[in-house]
Amino acid sequence: MQVDGATVRNSAENIAESALVELDGERVVVLGPGYFMLHKPIGVVCANSDPEHETVFDLFNDEPYDDLHVAGRLDLDTTGLVLITGDGKWSHRVMSPRFKCEKSYIAILPEAITERMIEKLEEGVMLQGEDTKTAPAKVEKIADDEIRLIITEGRYHQVKRMLAAVGNSVSELHREKIGEIVLDESLQPGEYRALTEDEINSV
Repeated sequence: MQVDGATVRNSAENIAESALVELDGERVVVLGPGYFMLHKPIGVVCANSDPEHETVFDLFNDEPYDDLHVAGRLDLDTTGLVLITGDGKWSHRVMSPRFKCEKSYIAILPEAITERMIEKLEEGVMLQGEDTKTAPAKVEKIADDEIRLIITEGRYHQVKRMLAAVGNSVSELHREKIGEIVLDESLQPGEYRALTEDEINSV
């Protein structure tokens, strides 16, 4: 194998993405780890395999990447933006509370949101079974029964538990944005596309 004209015999050699790689005189395309956004529908689980439900990876068309995983899971009944990659360091920046990567959700509520509920969410709330408050959220009231909720953590069922903690609940939940990456409006539920270089670098 030749890399930028030089012969390489070590299979563990690190090769730059911009390098020209040739094997027996033919150019070889070196794939990176892969970065995708997917519009998750209801009833699909964020797992590599599941005995009962369709998974996000069942929606992929045999992409030629290894070790893809979900960077920020969504519940079975939650729709919206899911990021999928093979880059562990990148997904850690998405998911770890230490990096304060904002996740924006649209929540439809069965009961009207009150100003006091919004105040509590913005202060941080104590979730049942936990001993530390959530980080303060950002809340935008869209309608009496609809809010935009922005959080920087990813605790188990966090949005639903936060609404329960202030005396409300969630009828429908949709994630529209992670960091600066916005769900592509052209993607129908179940569809996906590769992230752009700007989207990848924004995390």
